[in-house]
Order: sequence, then structure tokens, then C-alpha cells
Amino acid sequence: MPGFYRFWVGDFEVTALLDGYTTLPTGFINGYDETLARSASSRAYKPFSPVGIPVPINGYVVNTGRQLVLIDAGSPKAAGAGMGNLTSNLKAAGIDPDAIDVVLFTHLHIDHVGELSDAAGNRTFTNATLMTAEAEWEFTHDDAVYRALPENFRPYVDISRQIVAPYASERQVFTGEVDVVPGITSIPLPGHTPGHTGFALHSNNESLLIWGDIVHLSGLQFAYPDWGVVFDADPELAKRTRRAMFDRASTDRMAVAGMHIDFPGIGYIERTQQAFRYVSAPWQTAR
Repeated sequence: MPGFYRFWVGDFEVTALLDGYTTLPTGFINGYDETLARSASSRAYKPFSPVGIPVPINGYVVNTGRQLVLIDAGSPKAAGAGMGNLTSNLKAAGIDPDAIDVVLFTHLHIDHVGELSDAAGNRTFTNATLMTAEAEWEFTHDDAVYRALPENFRPYVDISRQIVAPYASERQVFTGEVDVVPGITSIPLPGHTPGHTGFALHSNNESLLIWGDIVHLSGLQFAYPDWGVVFDADPELAKRTRRAMFDRASTDRMAVAGMHIDFPGIGYIERTQQAFRYVSAPWQTAR
């Protein structure tokens, strides 16, 4: 079944794309407690497994009326069964990869850059400009950082570097909070990686923050915001950023979208007595 869903943010047409899903072992969750996880999963109406938790992988296309902007490019098919479907769902949604003008990246982990190019080095989005935070590009290509990684993590970085390489000579980088394209603003959200970035869409008095990997486990991290994942480059900063975004989103009644929130990954954050909870956005009719 094709995995795409269209909705509107003001005059921007946004298409959510389901790349697929992976399973995160519970041993990869920092702060994990099985009793608390079982209870939080029940409150979120989610099935519980003590072994691993299914994690969706989403991407988003924004049609601003001037440009077609892809935000994150999913995972490569070689990453595992059930992954690597972003481009096929893009086509199912009636969007030609050659029509994409800009590819924005929240960060450069393998499950966010995976379908930029194929194993032969051919670009999937032949006419697109790659844009990412300068700190993110430097972090991914820093050999000192690479050598400091656990050896079993290094192949993931190797693949990310290989996939983005065909776009390297034409890439554009940005720093801080800037308008990366008209109507889309970069929002620094460091912690998961140094250059991890969200993108705020603004159109006709409506807005949406696509916040990347602030959350990996929607059944657990809203209830326990201090729980992180082993892939967080700076776990303490990731916690602070996550709590700050939960506070901001709940206070401002801000619509958010995430790459690892249950597809289509769009909703709102509410405070509870102890922490927070996620509320899916209502279904929108087509225009």
C-alpha cells in the first residue's frame, strides 16, 4: 500500500512520505526501565515488546508554490527489510524525483540521507540542491570524530558519506536560524548531532515545525523525555533540547512533525501531570 499523506500548512501543500520502519533494540535506549516502558506503552495504546520497538521513518515534501522541497531522504534499501521506500512512495504520490528543487536535511544519519543516491553514485534527485547545517556537514566528515566512534558505528558513517558525496560540490550550508528557502526557516536543535536542525514552515498565518529526531520512540519519550538513544552524540544536550521543544510546542499549541513519529507523524504536544503526551493531528480533507 502506498505510504503518503497530503495536508496543508496555509498555502503550502505538504506530502508526508513513509520510508518504512526499523526495530530499535531496547538495549539501545538510554535510561530504559522495562516496568516504566510497559506502563507508558499501555497509556499510549501501543503494543509492548521487551526486545525491540518498531520505529517508523518519515520524510516530507513541501510544495511552496515556488519550489518543491524534500526534507530528509529516508534510508537505503540495504539498511534492512521494510526500509528504503521513500522514492517509490514519492512517485506513488505523483511527484517526479527530478522535480525536487531542494533537499533539506535535519541531519546526515543513514536513515535520513539513504535515497539521495544509489550504490553506483547516481543522484536520485538530479536537479536538487543539497542543504544542511554547516556544523552537520563538518561533523559527518570529521575524521577525528570518526575515529572516536565505536567501531560498529563507523560503517553507518561510511555509508552516509558515500551517499551524500555526489552532491558535495554543489551543496549549500547554513548556520543558525535563517530562511533556507522562502517560507521555511532553519531551527537549530543540537544534541542528537551537533548540527541537528528542525525546519519551521510559515504560510498564511499557519505554521508547522518539522523537528527531525527530537523523538525516536513516541510511545516512551513523551512520558519520559530524559530517555534517549545510543545514537545521540551529546545525550545531555539532546535531553535539554527535547524538553525545551516539548515545552515550546505545548505552550504555543504548535503543530509538529517528526521523522520517527507514527506515520504521517504530524501532531501536537500536551502537558500531563508528570510529563507530556502526543496527540495526532486531525485528518485533513483534500483541497
